[in-house]
Amino acid sequence: MKHIFLNLKRFDITPELGGVNRLAEPGQWGQAVASSIKDVADAYADVAEFAAFLPEAHLIGAANAAAGSHLGIGSEGVHGADTAPGGNFGAFTTLRTANSVTQLGCGWTLVGHCEERMNLRAIMGESGATADQIEPAVNRILNREVKAAQAAGLKVLFCMGERSEEVDAWEQVLTAQVSEGLEGCDLENVRIAYEPVWSIGPGKTPADAPYIAKVARLVKSVVTGVDVVYGGGLKADNAKMLAGIEEIDGGLIALTRFSGEIGFYPEEYAQIVDLYLNA
Repeated sequence: MKHIFLNLKRFDITPELGGVNRLAEPGQWGQAVASSIKDVADAYADVAEFAAFLPEAHLIGAANAAAGSHLGIGSEGVHGADTAPGGNFGAFTTLRTANSVTQLGCGWTLVGHCEERMNLRAIMGESGATADQIEPAVNRILNREVKAAQAAGLKVLFCMGERSEEVDAWEQVLTAQVSEGLEGCDLENVRIAYEPVWSIGPGKTPADAPYIAKVARLVKSVVTGVDVVYGGGLKADNAKMLAGIEEIDGGLIALTRFSGEIGFYPEEYAQIVDLYLNA
């Protein structure tokens, strides 16, 4: 079984405000996303698992539109603590708890996306923590988030990957991220997305197939039985290459068009899925 994930970050913002949403009016954006791609998930349901991760304001519309289909809907993160009967009933102002996400209709969440890790590092850096203190602390925080998500019944796409300054120590860094981040978790309901942070973005050389394969082998040796998808961007121009990597079990799509009118286009999403699954 392959896994096709979609993370639309803040792509609900229109170009007038610096975003890339050309799909629908903001109020209908979540519904438009799910409505436009659920047929793809249904068409390939026998060979692949599908989930889309959206900003919180759009989860209800997306979940309603995806109801009855094989498209899972997920949040882009959860807090590491939650409400509980007889316990904390809701002192989580500004925070997104797993129970709240579940009751919005989600079955999935992201944990540990490179942008979340970046934010956690920045916060800890402001406190004066040193680099050797920050990384283990980030892994512990993310571990609590995975456990909170699973306690609420959510499946987790756990993201991990090394930065430019960590490439020489890639094995040590990635081993710590997955072993500490997923310690004590229910691995049956976890998928892992590998984000080679050092190779993502304009002007950077993308990780090649041998590199991606060796990372996937390492991850699968550390947390056995967990599928690994490529989180650095499943695109039309790398779909066939990624499909040829035996160790990789799917991919994470974000933008579908990277030039001209940059953004997410459902017809191009379908083309990417076709290219990958039919390679």
